[in-house]
Formats: sequence, C-alpha cells, structure tokens
Amino acid sequence: MEIDLTEEKQKTTNIILSSSSLSKLIQTETELLGRNGLINSLLKQLKTVDSEKRKTMGMKINSFKQEIITLILKQKKILSQTKNNEKTDITLPGESILTGTLHPITIAIAEISLIFSKLGFIRMSYPEVEWEYLAFDALNMPKTHPARDDFETTFVNGNQHEKYGKMILTPHTSSGQIREMWRLKKPPIRMINIGKCYRPNWDATHTPMFHQFEGLYVDTDVNITHLKGALDFFSKEYFGEATQTRLRPHHFQFTEPSFEVDISCTMCKGTGFVETSRDPVQKCKICKSGWLELGGTGIVHPNVLKSGNIDPNTYSGWAFGFGIERVIMMKYGVDDIRNYYSGDMRFLSQF
Repeated sequence: MEIDLTEEKQKTTNIILSSSSLSKLIQTETELLGRNGLINSLLKQLKTVDSEKRKTMGMKINSFKQEIITLILKQKKILSQTKNNEKTDITLPGESILTGTLHPITIAIAEISLIFSKLGFIRMSYPEVEWEYLAFDALNMPKTHPARDDFETTFVNGNQHEKYGKMILTPHTSSGQIREMWRLKKPPIRMINIGKCYRPNWDATHTPMFHQFEGLYVDTDVNITHLKGALDFFSKEYFGEATQTRLRPHHFQFTEPSFEVDISCTMCKGTGFVETSRDPVQKCKICKSGWLELGGTGIVHPNVLKSGNIDPNTYSGWAFGFGIERVIMMKYGVDDIRNYYSGDMRFLSQF
C-alpha cells in the first residue's frame, strides 16, 4: 500500500490560506501538527506501507510537515501585519479587567491579628477536629451541659480516645486555651487564637461554619480592669475611636465572673436613633437600643487553669471569644451573615 500526499497537500494548503484570523490559524495548526493531527495520522499509516518503500514514504511525510510549518509561519506573519495595520479608535473606552479582592473575613483576620499584636499577643491556630474532653470537660462543662448535645455539636465518626473521648468538629475556639497552656506550661500567656468553628445552625445570623477569635491572658495579679482595658483598646482600634464598651454580668462555665461584652452602635453612635430625610429621630434598625452585643468574656475559671496545668492560687487570667463574621456585621451594618458565603462579587468587593 502507498500513501498519496497530492490530495492532502492541496487540501492543507487551502485550509491554511483560508484562515482569516490568528486564532483560526492556531486551531488549524493544532489540527495538522498536533498529537492527534494529520501528520501523526500519516506517520501511523506507515506500518501499512511495503517495507522497501517505507523509508522513502517517511521522508516524504516529513518534507510535507516542513512545508506545512513554513506555510503556517508565512500566513501568521501576513495576519499579524493585517491586524497591526487596522486603525484603532483611541476615543473608545478601554476594556475593563476584573480584578480579585480579599474576602472580608480574610481582611478582618489580618486587622484583628495586628491589633492584638500591639498588646503583645501571639497569633495561634489549633485543630478544627477536636477531642470532646478539650472542647468541654477541660473547660468545666459537665456531661449534662446542653452544648454537648448532637443538636448543638457535630460529632465525627472515628475511634474514641481512651482519655479524651469522642472526636468533634470544634464548636468554639476555647479549646485552644487548654492547648496553649499545655504548650507554654508556665505564664505569662498572651494568645489570640483564630479559627473555624462548626455548629448545626443556619439563618440570617448563624452558619454551620463560622470563624471565632479567642483571647487568653494569664499572669500573676490579673483582674477585670486589665480585661476592660484590652477590650476598650480593641474596640477603638477596630470600630473607631468613639466606640465605647460595657460589661454585663452573665454565666459561662469556663469563666467566673462572666460577662457579655457590648459596644456602642457604630451606626447611631450609641444613641439608639438615626436621622433620615423623612424622620430625624427614627429608631436605629441595627441596635434598637444604642448597644450591640459583641461576645462573651470573663475571668478564667480556676478549674480551667487546673486543666491547663496552671496553679490557680498563683495565677489568674481572662479570656474572651468573639465571632469574626459578627464583628464585621457590626462594623459595616451587614444584616445577613450568609452574604459572606454567597460568592456574590457585588457584596464581597465592597470591603
């Protein structure tokens, strides 16, 4: 059997010369010279050619290949010159290029880390899959605590630890307190732990996965005034110099005494009212009272210090846990936490 190249050469020449654009010519080049192109197809047919004529036929195919390459290069040059000679209307608007942007949560994490670094806090990150003991028992939370129910905590299938119990998706960053005390072994401890948390909730103010930042300060003679000072510093740095904070008595298992932290509303400046074009004394829709709840805090419970192998008779400390999505909502007036995970660039590019 012989391979007739006469018809292929004529057909190929017409295809190359009829390519009206560089993109079309590049596509033609792939169809002719690519892995599955014409030339490789012809070379595969050589096995059907008589052995005496195979070498000669192979040389003809390679010569044909060089002709194609030469013709394509010549046509590329012609098309490039044609394009360069086209008149350009410089008064037309340019083509806009979409640029990426950092996610608002990424921005907030960087800002929070920087603020607390000014107070000497080191940034830490601990596992998202945690042991039940570190998330609950070591934090002074009994077996009967409702947070340990599977409606509130996501349990992970796996081998149960002889001492630490079941595996869970960490419901809060507070287990990092124990791990940090174990790591450093001896105060002073200044830690800011930032990480993902998981709880089976989904609505305008809750998502199954969210971010928290946890602060822990342990040293000798630590008291509530140190806590209040740190919270004031953070609030003014992050929300603005005019922001005020207040502590309301509350109950948490891992702190005693415990507090809810409120900040003055950034929208109405703590007055509870905003001015509009229609009503100069309209009630603030964000806070409704002049204050917004930031999160929980308090003096570290002695049992938690003991779990961290810290002597509560010598040392004391304070801790807090705030949601990153929540502080962004409070800073910018976002009304639905689910917007962060919508992928809608109209929302995300505003930060």
